[in-house]
Amino acid sequence: MPKQEAPLDVLKKYLPTGTYEAVIRHILEHKVHLTVTRERKSILGDYRHQTKHANHRISINSTLNKYAFLITLLHELAHLFTYEQYGNQVAAHGREWKFLFSQLLKEFVVNKVFPPDIEHELKVSLKNPAASSCAEDGLIRVLRKYDGKGSTHRLVEEIPVNSLFRCSDGRIFKKGERLRKRFQCTEIRTGKVYLFSPVYEVEIVSRES
Repeated sequence: MPKQEAPLDVLKKYLPTGTYEAVIRHILEHKVHLTVTRERKSILGDYRHQTKHANHRISINSTLNKYAFLITLLHELAHLFTYEQYGNQVAAHGREWKFLFSQLLKEFVVNKVFPPDIEHELKVSLKNPAASSCAEDGLIRVLRKYDGKGSTHRLVEEIPVNSLFRCSDGRIFKKGERLRKRFQCTEIRTGKVYLFSPVYEVEIVSRES
């Protein structure tokens, strides 16, 4: 099955030390049905509001490191709080959501649950939270240091021009020059050129395959 319900005590292993009680308080108070999923490349987390037949539902990728997991969960909880206060009358990532997400982040930042580098980037993002959880480039850079992935994984900006890399879907590209904020990269099989974010994570390959 792609999803599994997360028993509350199991949730501890996904969260940074000292955050479980505060997180559980929100989940129980708002009757959240929380699931932990296999990795989804397109999203880190998801929120579905309550209906007459179901409670609020939040799903989070199990492959996130503990700090990214917490930030993503708070992002989705902010959607829940926004829905409870405003229903569908405001933009999904409008000023109301940004304010509530900022308030949630502050609750954890002031308690020093994040390493200094992540805390610094979160304080920057508190001024204007991004629409996608963990979306700010600076935050992505510091969060990935806690992923524990192998040495072959790099951000596009970290690999030399003309290097080959593999995307999560298996396609292989050659890195090109930077064009404004993104890098022009050529797909080896088709010759088509695509633009990549500098903080897109890829796997280095040593030969065309």
